[in-house]
Parts: sequence; C-alpha cells; structure tokens
Amino acid sequence: MKFVLAPDSFKGSLTAKEATLAMKRGIQTVYPDAEIEMIPMADGGEGTVQSLVDATHGQLLTATVTNPLGHPTLATYGLLGDGHTAVIEMAAASGIQYIDDETANPLVTTTYGTGELMRAAMDQGATQLILGLGGSATNDGGAGMAQALGVQLLKADGTEVAVGGGNLSELVRIDASRRDPRLDKVEVIMASDVTNPLTGNTGASVVFGPQKGATPDQVQRLDHNLAHYAEVVARDLGIEVAEIPGSGAAGGLGAGLLAFTSATVERGVEIVLEKTHLRDRVKDADVVFTGEGGMDFQTQYGKTPMGVAQAVKQTAGDLPVIALVGKIGQGTEVLYELGIDAIFSTVPGVETLDQAISEAGSNVQKTAENVARLIRAMDGCGTAR
Repeated sequence: MKFVLAPDSFKGSLTAKEATLAMKRGIQTVYPDAEIEMIPMADGGEGTVQSLVDATHGQLLTATVTNPLGHPTLATYGLLGDGHTAVIEMAAASGIQYIDDETANPLVTTTYGTGELMRAAMDQGATQLILGLGGSATNDGGAGMAQALGVQLLKADGTEVAVGGGNLSELVRIDASRRDPRLDKVEVIMASDVTNPLTGNTGASVVFGPQKGATPDQVQRLDHNLAHYAEVVARDLGIEVAEIPGSGAAGGLGAGLLAFTSATVERGVEIVLEKTHLRDRVKDADVVFTGEGGMDFQTQYGKTPMGVAQAVKQTAGDLPVIALVGKIGQGTEVLYELGIDAIFSTVPGVETLDQAISEAGSNVQKTAENVARLIRAMDGCGTAR
C-alpha cells in the first residue's frame, strides 16, 4: 500500500508537518510496511513558509526588518530545497499581529519591512520570490515595500513621502532609477486568492481598511490616496494598477508588486502543489489523506484540502481522497461532488477548545489509525481500490 499524506496545518495546534507525522504514526499501526509519502501543504496564507520548507527540505532564515509601526523586529522567511526559491509571508514583516486596538492605524502602517525581507532573500541568492499576501496591517499600496527596494516616492520639494497610506496624497513623482537592479532578474510570484482591485467600493481600503482600524473617514481618505498613487504610477511608470484583480491584496501590496517588480499572481494552493510535485507523487498511490483544522462549505474556494483533492482527481482519476479535520462545519456535502471522498472528524467526543488543541496530535493519529483499519477491512472484502 502507498499512502500520500498532504494536510494543511491545524491552526493553533499542529503545523502541517506535525499533522502529517501524526497521520503517519496512525497508519503505520495498521500498515507497518506501507510506503508513505509526506507532503505538508498550505494555501499561500499562514504556514506556507513552514510547509514549503518542510516539504522541500529547505531552511528557515531570519532577518531584522521594520514592522508596520516602524520598529525593528525579527522576521522569518524560507529558502526552499532548490536553493534559489525564497518564500515570504508578508505578514511576517508587516502583519496585523504587530498592532492592537490602540496602535491600529492604516494611515501610518507600512510595508517597508516586506521590502526588506525581499532584499534579504536576494542577498541569499534567491532568483524566485514567492510572496504570501495575507494578514496585513497595512494600506499603503506597497509604497513602503518599494521604498525599501530603492524606489523614491517624492514630494513637491524633492524629499521622500513619509511611510503610510495617509501620506500618499503628497506623492508628486516616482523616481525608480535607484530601484534594486536585482529585481530585473528575479521572478516574483504573488500567492493570493484575493481578486479585489486597488480602489473603489470593492478595493483595498473599503473592504479591508476597517479590519485594520480605519474609521469611515479614514477609509475614504485612504481610497482617495491610493487612487492618486495609482495615477502617478500610471503616468511615471506606464503601468495601470488600479483595476487589476488582486491589486488590492494586502492593503494594496499587490499593486505595488505589479508596479515595481515583474510580479504575477497565482493561487496559493496551486503554487504549493507545484513546488511539492504532488501530482507526480500521487500517480502510483492507493489512497491520499488531506485535512486541516476545520472544514465547511468555504473549503471549496481555494482551501488546501480542495486543491489537493482536485489535483489528485485530475491526475489519478478515482484515487480516494480522505480528509481528517478537527471540526466539520456546515455545507460539507458539496465537497463530495468536488473530489473529497470522505471526511472524518478527529475530535473523539465533547472536549473543551483547550483539550482539542492540546490533544490534536494524538486525535489525528488515532483517527488515521481507525481509517486505515477500515481500509484494511474493505481490502479484505475485495472492495478497496
């Protein structure tokens, strides 16, 4: 028997690698001689760096960068096993975890630290940068990121515009002559499922600004400033970013990456599928396990288990895909029509949240063992694949 194990993290309790190891222990109780491929997964959001480093035998690196409030902090990024691909979660440098109810202010928060992480990755020799664009505390259109990479955003008097989306109204001219020249030789991939444009009623400020502490008046100011920023980008760089789907991701960091790098946009889970070579690794498998902390109707919209299931069905037809999840929510029946064959909750009974978190590893292991026993019983009846 060959099992392929490709779960996402169980948020708050297990990393994707820990979930994979727990599944493996459970299966080996029943099939001690089984071939087991472990492929920790992610969808481009939190945990993507760790999952890809684990799956490709890469390494985690740290750099001192500027957090969204302008203070120095240590941020982690990954260098994959190929030695030339770096994976960066923008939240590591510019994420919402750095602010609280008192300090949340998207007029002043900056993506400068994300640019510094990109620079650190290039210092390590990276020629491909994958950036996860979730969990930002910022609304500056990627202006801070651009400044960290040498782009000058100038006011009328020739001095630099201060960081933060609230100051972009002062932007008069963009001078990209000092932009880091290594960007011309580096492939930049934005891992994002967000399709919002930069500005307007579905743009970065209106949709996401309030989550970052923006008042209604600040939302309007930020949206106006980003529209002005986009106009200057179009005039000085010849790149129209305001209406591009995904340009509003991470407070407009998507727009900044499109304007100042060669960035392209891909679904986060698709990037992970490609980097882990999952499609090739399931071709001779007998069963695939996936999973995450919780599953409901939203899983169909780009979440890891759905991406895994669809990739498996495209590659290996009727190969069974079984999901182990902490919580089964509403609407999961639609997933059976989209590639997931069975869903099992790993929680054995009534538990507190603290219990479920602390016992997640043993619960996943026991559930994987029980599913493996069912597979063995069905195999004995001649009904397994």
